[in-house]
Amino acid sequence: MAFRDLFERYSWDDVKHKIYQKTATDVQIALGKDRRDLEDFMALISPAAAPYLEAMAAESQRLTQKRFGKTVQLFAPMYLSNECQNICTYCGFSLDNKIRRRTLSTQEILRESEVIKGLNFDHVLLVTGEANQKVGTPYIKNAIETLRPHFSNISMEVQPLDEEEYKSLIEAGLSGVLVYQETYHEADYKKHHPKGKKSNFHYRLDTPDRLGQAGVKKIGLGVLIGLEDWRVDSFFNALHLQYLEQTYWQTKYSISFPRLRPAEGLLEPKVVMNDRELLQLICAYRLLNEEVELSLSTREREIFRDNALQLGITTMSANSKTNPGGYADGKDSSLEQFETSDERSSEEIANMIRSKGYDPVWKDWDATYDTV
Repeated sequence: MAFRDLFERYSWDDVKHKIYQKTATDVQIALGKDRRDLEDFMALISPAAAPYLEAMAAESQRLTQKRFGKTVQLFAPMYLSNECQNICTYCGFSLDNKIRRRTLSTQEILRESEVIKGLNFDHVLLVTGEANQKVGTPYIKNAIETLRPHFSNISMEVQPLDEEEYKSLIEAGLSGVLVYQETYHEADYKKHHPKGKKSNFHYRLDTPDRLGQAGVKKIGLGVLIGLEDWRVDSFFNALHLQYLEQTYWQTKYSISFPRLRPAEGLLEPKVVMNDRELLQLICAYRLLNEEVELSLSTREREIFRDNALQLGITTMSANSKTNPGGYADGKDSSLEQFETSDERSSEEIANMIRSKGYDPVWKDWDATYDTV
């Protein structure tokens, strides 16, 4: 059985109704349990849980420290290209956006790596638009092989690929893949992805299954908060996570929380999630799952990130540049995928983490532990 088979047993409207019918009693029952299920998760992300945020945060902090200690893992995104063949209503790289396009050469990739290494990072996330001709598997494989001697962990966030393509990239040194469904609302998904390979809802939905079958070390999931009702989307994301953990139990998992941010040509969010609601969601995931990594990007404001790291977040990006060549050549808003909110340096982020009594961790994995 693939996740698609499980997904099709659920109705978006039925799930939405159940979430909004949850009561304070349901929330109290969920908080009183040692182990929680998806019904409890519904209660914890429901409006009824809002008055219980303090209790949720305290339990989230306890569970996070129990599993991860007082550490925060740091990584840097490296944007390789803003070429894209898709039209997406929310993305600065969208094909119909009249922006300058740039794809880094091997030499430019090495220049970026030198700057990123100089900032102490040993974990890099490779990011491209979805343009199979210019930044397809051969290009990505070359980038991974180029960077492998310089970083202990290489992950990527690029277009979904076939299982055999993932296997070839894993052999080249790929450790993890982030693939966001964006929204699990199939009709709205099609509205936001009218053209390009990304318009195939089910191919994207099946991507984590292909990753699990390929044997990748870590899979990152998430929804783009603002496209649809975040509570319902988050339930389906949690359902997806549970399925993957049970099916591909040797793989690690992470959840990210991207909220729509300004960029060239972007739409306004359909649903606006405030900071308290985002914190509620972070805590709900931790109360559901003690093992999953929870990641927060520089999309979020400094003050929110500073507080969230003590309440469930285990991974953060820092000093992010969202334009190709941004580290070596500087920030160029005309090439960016989205605007960042937290623009502190990696050193400032590390010092902030220490000031909270936590340790910044720069290295996620040592290649010497790999068995070939």
